[in-house]
Amino acid sequence: MTAKIEEKLGTLHYTIDKEAHIKVNFDACNDCENKACIRGCPAQCFELVQDEVKFQYEDCIECGTCKILCDKKAIEWNYPRGTFGVVFRKG
Repeated sequence: MTAKIEEKLGTLHYTIDKEAHIKVNFDACNDCENKACIRGCPAQCFELVQDEVKFQYEDCIECGTCKILCDKKAIEWNYPRGTFGVVFRKG
């Protein structure tokens, strides 16, 4: 039996930086009809709250999916600074 994505995400260990490695231009998000970042992020870092896109970087798995899917080019994505981000992957 294959593990669900939520189970696999639960095996990750993070060292969270106080400085976000992803910056989002929320003005561009407000004009976006697609909002693919919400549906595409496997870690669910993006969500729609009262018709506004909200973002939290702390659970990012560093896959870059949000940047690739963003039609508005509103996401500036970088890997976290050294020693921060995902530090252990199992499975």
